[in-house]
Amino acid sequence: MVIEHQIDPYRKARGIVRRLLRHPGGVAGLVVIAWVVAVALLAPSLSPADPLAQNLEARLQPPSRLHLMGTDDFGRDILSRVMYGARISMTVGFVAIGIAVAGGIAFGLVAGFYTTGRWGRWIDHAIMRTSDIMLAFPTVLLAIAIVTAFGPSLRNAMLAIAIIYIPRFVRLVRASVLVEKEESYIEAGQALGVSVPRLLFRHLLPNALSPVIVQATLGLAEAIIEAAALSFLGLGATPPTPEWGAMLSEGRAYLRLAPWVTFFPGLAIFLVVVSFNLLGDALRDALDPRLHR
Repeated sequence: MVIEHQIDPYRKARGIVRRLLRHPGGVAGLVVIAWVVAVALLAPSLSPADPLAQNLEARLQPPSRLHLMGTDDFGRDILSRVMYGARISMTVGFVAIGIAVAGGIAFGLVAGFYTTGRWGRWIDHAIMRTSDIMLAFPTVLLAIAIVTAFGPSLRNAMLAIAIIYIPRFVRLVRASVLVEKEESYIEAGQALGVSVPRLLFRHLLPNALSPVIVQATLGLAEAIIEAAALSFLGLGATPPTPEWGAMLSEGRAYLRLAPWVTFFPGLAIFLVVVSFNLLGDALRDALDPRLHR
């Protein structure tokens, strides 16, 4: 039997949750994120109007009892558009980072485990040099290049964001695997003839997940900003899609005349990004065993 290098997972999870709930910033971030996710899921029921319905007679109206966040240049209710925009932005963030995490774990495990032997060194160098080349480019510039190559659309923007974040998780997982594979439980597993896939996914991966979870949480904030930036440039969501970045782009011509058109989508981006950063910092503290000895 392979020596397990972990405590009771349920006890460990309870300890993490308990430490997370003691972190005021983490709790605040978690509450805001839960609220935004709930609004996104219930947008069809909660939104006061159709986000695409135009009413030119009510264009550029300031916030009022009828339109709590005002209306845009086509008379569309901004509150409804912000609610539906939460669905798009959160979906883009979770899907893009989910793909990036899956790719990073797959390549990082292989690169970190196979570092010896002729073929092992070749695989490691091929994966890491490709990651280094991708990390050498500014993320926005690389995302713009990918979207331009595949064509402007929200789906391609999501794919571009996933691709540019894969190298980060590759390096992170590889570094964790290099440390963990020197532990005695891995040597015991190899001596007992445990298969490589079982060693990687049953023993190495669970002990290397803590930094990945933290980076994924912080990456969600960055992915939402990247998606908004691409939509702002016209490379992501296209009008009349109620996406926060596209709403900022549409309202920039009315900054002086009707600042609420850009203020509320920008505020939504700000709150979500800050909340994910607060939650990421709290998770980092809760998952770091050196802080709780």
